Amino acid sequence: MAAPTESTSETPTNKKQKKSENTDETELLTVPDGWKEPKFTRDDNPKGLLEESSFATLFPKYREAYLKECWPLVQRALGEVFINATLDLIEGSMTVNTTKKTFDPYAILRGRDLIKLLARSVPFEQAVRILEDEVACDIIKIGTLVRNRERFVKRRQRLIGPKGSTLKALELLTNCYVMVQGNTVSAIGPHNGLKEVRKVVLDTMKNIHPIYNIKTLMIKRELANDPELRTQSWERFLPNFCQTSLSKRKQPKKKTVKKEYTPFPPPQPDSKIDKELSTGEFFLRESEKRRQKMTEIRAKQAEVLSKRQEQRQKAFIPPKEKPAVKKSKPATTENKIDIQAIKEKVKKAKTKKLGAPPVNPEMLSAKDGKRKKVKS
Repeated sequence: MAAPTESTSETPTNKKQKKSENTDETELLTVPDGWKEPKFTRDDNPKGLLEESSFATLFPKYREAYLKECWPLVQRALGEVFINATLDLIEGSMTVNTTKKTFDPYAILRGRDLIKLLARSVPFEQAVRILEDEVACDIIKIGTLVRNRERFVKRRQRLIGPKGSTLKALELLTNCYVMVQGNTVSAIGPHNGLKEVRKVVLDTMKNIHPIYNIKTLMIKRELANDPELRTQSWERFLPNFCQTSLSKRKQPKKKTVKKEYTPFPPPQPDSKIDKELSTGEFFLRESEKRRQKMTEIRAKQAEVLSKRQEQRQKAFIPPKEKPAVKKSKPATTENKIDIQAIKEKVKKAKTKKLGAPPVNPEMLSAKDGKRKKVKS
């Protein structure tokens, strides 16, 4: 028998290892455009499920009439994935459970989400989208985020906007259907959109206006279209909105300044004997001590008496009187009367007649001469 010769050709496993080393990590992490995961069919799970599982949820009284109308459509949609649905109007509940024909284990979870959305006032046309592969849902509870009821209603209305404009803008930017009902916000759409919707809703309940988040979403949408900026950081393009909250609490008039903390205790105060030793009174006799005390007491009494006498004398002091006659002011040049000018005005007034033209003195003298001649 001939000895086996060593083969120089590479095995297929070695080729795969070399190819994987050559490929970049970024290519492995990025999902190619237009790629979709294949659907889960019966060939993937031909034997079906071992155990039966079911989910039930309650619905409010005002949804009873709508659910009764659309329930045949719900049963038909869930029947396609072999899920059984029952409506109990007496208890006010909806139940979904698997059957022997069910092959998709995730179908029961989608059926559970469907009845939850129907209970939260989402229309059937939108709720059926949850049965698709790339669609998910999120029910955000906002009832316990704000304590004050009036404040909660205002912030919830701010999320909806005037005539639903804010909610519509949020739906267009996130590709999600958003429904605000009572104490919950229901959203249906892709996973990335649901993440953004939850962030906007929670920020709105924290007193951050939704227009700020909508503005950042618009910028992100424009940046995502640029292939060069996909791998770069977007922090330089996104705006930073600083929240300025002014405290309306009234400040006290007298503010107490805290002293600096020191580990050492305060110095011990001097005793009576220490004070007497410092002043020298300790070494005096008792008679001299009494004499000093008496002099101090008399000095204090004299001060108190003088203060009392001053207070009593205040009642007898007359107040300052204002002068009755006003002092005549010296005549100024402006107040002086020009007598000569007044005389001239009076002379002119005598010569003038009301409504007649001014008279010439030469003409008057000529007329007087003619009158004298006629008389003679």
